Amino acid sequence: MSDKIKIAAAQIEPRLMKIDENLNKILAAAKEAANKSADLVVFPECCLTGYIFASRQEAMPFAESIPGPSSQRVVSLCQELNLYIVFGLLERDNGKLFNAAVLTGPQGVIWRYRKNHLPFQGIDRFVDLGNEPFRVYQTTIGNIGLQICYDIVFPESSRVMTLLGADIIVLSTNFAKRICDNLAYVINTRAIENKVHVVSCNRVGVERGNLFGGLSKIVDASGRSLAVASPDREEIIYGEVRLESARQKRSIFSPGEFEVDQINDRRPELYGLITKPKLGSD
Repeated sequence: MSDKIKIAAAQIEPRLMKIDENLNKILAAAKEAANKSADLVVFPECCLTGYIFASRQEAMPFAESIPGPSSQRVVSLCQELNLYIVFGLLERDNGKLFNAAVLTGPQGVIWRYRKNHLPFQGIDRFVDLGNEPFRVYQTTIGNIGLQICYDIVFPESSRVMTLLGADIIVLSTNFAKRICDNLAYVINTRAIENKVHVVSCNRVGVERGNLFGGLSKIVDASGRSLAVASPDREEIIYGEVRLESARQKRSIFSPGEFEVDQINDRRPELYGLITKPKLGSD
């Protein structure tokens, strides 16, 4: 395993209900990133299907099983190019509908993540809550955790994956233009809090009157922005990170005098309130 990993965030404009067109765009962007030596290519939330569905019934025909036809085509490209890809789609499983992200690589579909925190907007009004805990997936390019959009607002999500050994947290998003300014610092904050690399891939364009805000970002484990995309156009951004910088949690500014460890310096015995289902519950 190389210590240096090149990450790409492919900020694209998916079209609602146009799976074939969106999949071809995903594959073309992944090839372009691979030609520039990317090891990991990240795409937006629901980039295969679009996001602003009007009902569960409207969305269900565009959902797929995982593995399924689209993920298998992505896997084939990963095998051809020795590449890892994360992309968003709607997953259908035994009558349930999930907002999902898939991590694929040369060995196939590594895992899929189902969005655990659902805002009342777009397709998230109609999908089922994610029904599995956060996990971290070991790959030849490091340990990867997956989140989708609204998840990043909840710091516990990133902290859990950090405690599970994540080197890179991948966040696929559909952040609207109107909230992008409010979220400008969240990606960097999660990286700083946990000393992990974070890549956030948003979409651009307009879908059923909803304007999306771009600004995809790659942030290293120190909290430094390595690359930031435009707010309104399709593009691929790149950043190189070192896995060791996410694995060394202790920061030594002056040996024996000024050292901090953001993981081992925690006081979990003081955080019990966080684990209550609702604030003020017994």
